[in-house]
Amino acid sequence: MAQRIRTAVLGYGLAGSVFHAPPIAALEQFSLDVIVTSDPTRAAAAKLAHPDARVLSRNEWELARSHQNIDLVVVGTPPATHAPLAARALKSGCAVVVDKPFATTSAQGEALIALAQESGQILTTYQNRRWDGEYLTLKKMLDDGALGEVRRFESRLERWQPVITKPWKAQATVADGGGILFDLGTHLIDQALQLFGPVKRVHGEIAARRPAEMADDDAFVALEHANGVVSHLWMNLNATHKGPRLRVLGSEAAYVKADGDQQEAQILAGILPGNPGYGVELPEQWGELWRDGQAHPVPTERGNFTRFHELLAEAMLLGGPVPVDPADSVVGLRIIEAVRRSATGQGSATVPSGAITGPHGSNATVEAAQ
Repeated sequence: MAQRIRTAVLGYGLAGSVFHAPPIAALEQFSLDVIVTSDPTRAAAAKLAHPDARVLSRNEWELARSHQNIDLVVVGTPPATHAPLAARALKSGCAVVVDKPFATTSAQGEALIALAQESGQILTTYQNRRWDGEYLTLKKMLDDGALGEVRRFESRLERWQPVITKPWKAQATVADGGGILFDLGTHLIDQALQLFGPVKRVHGEIAARRPAEMADDDAFVALEHANGVVSHLWMNLNATHKGPRLRVLGSEAAYVKADGDQQEAQILAGILPGNPGYGVELPEQWGELWRDGQAHPVPTERGNFTRFHELLAEAMLLGGPVPVDPADSVVGLRIIEAVRRSATGQGSATVPSGAITGPHGSNATVEAAQ
């Protein structure tokens, strides 16, 4: 492998243009060699933002045998294409990053992991919200025991988006990886698993509120973790009023955070990785620690999506661990599948023992509660 990791970014929507291309272009370990998009407007934007990269259409990429000069392929295309594009890149001898959702089924995810092992290639999933400022803050508080014994974890990602603006999302069914559960739900479930470990029971409520919605745009997920913590997760694109981003109740104190991470908005505003203000929250955006009826401001840890790519470079160049184990994403997909069984009234949905292994190492059976 070349000293710099030669990278191709497939897709130049939000994932490619905001979450992948900027840090890859900014970090010295990478070179952004190829951007693939068949959308003329996005292609023009890619050429303007990254003049040293070759901008190819999907057909040009398929025909150019470009994998031969690429070390890393980042798949940031619509979900239905994730598994086939990742599989082709792995078979071509490339390391692969797959944006969320990792795949549209847990079986697809398992097959990709097996292919990566067979090919001897690195495979990881872009669960960037492990580096949200509020998530890092809460993780630090839990490590310090600031809340006592945590009993309830409430987490929300809510938006007011009454109109579907992306053509692929307007046409995507659940089978295509469409819907809020595969989108924002993937982040919330991953965070809950990372913080509180494997689950033993799942309950889900799913609805499609917008007239053009083909999958779901309003969902609630309840997880009973093996350690006794209960997670309540909301994801909604119809929120005329947004609830707090986090509310975490412990035996001694609570942590409440009204606003979510600002990194996406900062990148869109031109505040890119490397800028001194990137990932930094203003004091008025901080959360609060509630103890004995009194609120105490808690400075938000600096958000750092770029850390994913830094860890990826260490994995590829120095043999370190991947930033996100793709097996974690398969766990999340199994939970999403259990949520859908619960929400559609299909009764008890038991995952075979050992099929779900949380980040803390223990196995648990998941049942979809009726």
